[in-house]
Amino acid sequence: MADEGRSRAPLGDERREGTAVPVQDAEVGVLAWIDRDITGPMRDFRDPDQEWRRLFSELYGTFFLVIVAAGAGMMGEAFPDAISRSAAVVAPGLMVMAIIMFMGKVSGAHLNPAVTLAFSLRGDFPWRRVPGYIITQLIGATLAALVLRWAVDVSAVFGSNYVAAGYSEGRGYLMEALLTLGLVSVILGTASGAQNIGIFSAIGVGAYIALAGLWGSPISGASMNPARTFGPDLVGGNFGDYWVYVAGPLTGAVIAVVGAYVLRGPGGGRSGSAAAQGDLFTEERRPGQA
Repeated sequence: MADEGRSRAPLGDERREGTAVPVQDAEVGVLAWIDRDITGPMRDFRDPDQEWRRLFSELYGTFFLVIVAAGAGMMGEAFPDAISRSAAVVAPGLMVMAIIMFMGKVSGAHLNPAVTLAFSLRGDFPWRRVPGYIITQLIGATLAALVLRWAVDVSAVFGSNYVAAGYSEGRGYLMEALLTLGLVSVILGTASGAQNIGIFSAIGVGAYIALAGLWGSPISGASMNPARTFGPDLVGGNFGDYWVYVAGPLTGAVIAVVGAYVLRGPGGGRSGSAAAQGDLFTEERRPGQA
């Protein structure tokens, strides 16, 4: 029996050695992937000189959003009856869904000064980055309106938002605040878990924008975004009712932040900060919080 025990020992050792080789190879492969796709890019984005990537991402994404959102109204003016109201309000939701999927990891895909403000109030986004984000969002919206004005050859005012005839600016303000309250609540809610850089957030946010437009657009146009309205207003030279599209969304965003605190406590955790800032060198105020 002793001889049998001694004869079996080398077999067990061989099995362990045979198993260890592929495990070691797998570990090497994983570590190489982490260095190439995660650690390396994070080292690059720790460099303050790389902040321009985030800012360009916001400009680029807001440009595409306004191309679709304002473009629907301007194309409708150029080609009457070609684009229904339902199509015009659903299209921006689909565009936002695509933008979150393709660039959310870079900047967080705010595309909206009200969202940037909400993330900062929530503690998920550094205040020092707010001015740069808002400025690039406004520039992106303006560039989109300029391109549409040249391409479609109708005034950019047809792509902007104005309170419906027969309704006061106060009612338009209330509608924008209400719609933005829902939008920012969805964004902050998905950012706390699924993150604003993944498919769940993309579907949730895009679907809400489409839904809000379907029922809320007749009164105010369902802008929910000061930058989206700013670009066409600037290019079209008509800032009538614009205060509605600044005050309304900002009010809704602030109330949504309060609601998020009541539901989930303070922000600044790991997933919320990643959603607000993107995956590239995320700053966390509360690293131990999910």
